[in-house]
Amino acid sequence: MLRTSACVTAETLAVDDLLRAVADPAVGGVGMFVGLVRDHDPAGPASTVSWLEYSAHPSAEATLAALVAEVAEAYDALVARAEHRVGRLGVGDVAVTVAVGAAHRAPALEACQVLIDRIKTEVPIWKRQAFDDGVTGWVGL
Repeated sequence: MLRTSACVTAETLAVDDLLRAVADPAVGGVGMFVGLVRDHDPAGPASTVSWLEYSAHPSAEATLAALVAEVAEAYDALVARAEHRVGRLGVGDVAVTVAVGAAHRAPALEACQVLIDRIKTEVPIWKRQAFDDGVTGWVGL
């Protein structure tokens, strides 16, 4: 039986908790992605990123949950979870996590890839970044 979950939270994301959330005796492989705040934006100015701030539409968590369930079902996953932070994050903080457990590694890894790619384009969460020179700007708007 497929088990999925998702959350949008201001709380710190813990990779250990994510791995426990997809534990299941039938799982033979887990595909995981951990998105971190990096110190630069390849498309931005030459200065260093100081922090990011994520904002979410009120429908973001429901959208994320539906997406996790859809992708997990399409790839015959047994369990899947995605989490996204909101609020102000520093360089090195965990911003998003995805884990998909399946009987075999290939569907787990494929579903994980598809899920993170779709989260970035379909879930209504926006990112504002600040640079060490004082410049701030929204990404992807």
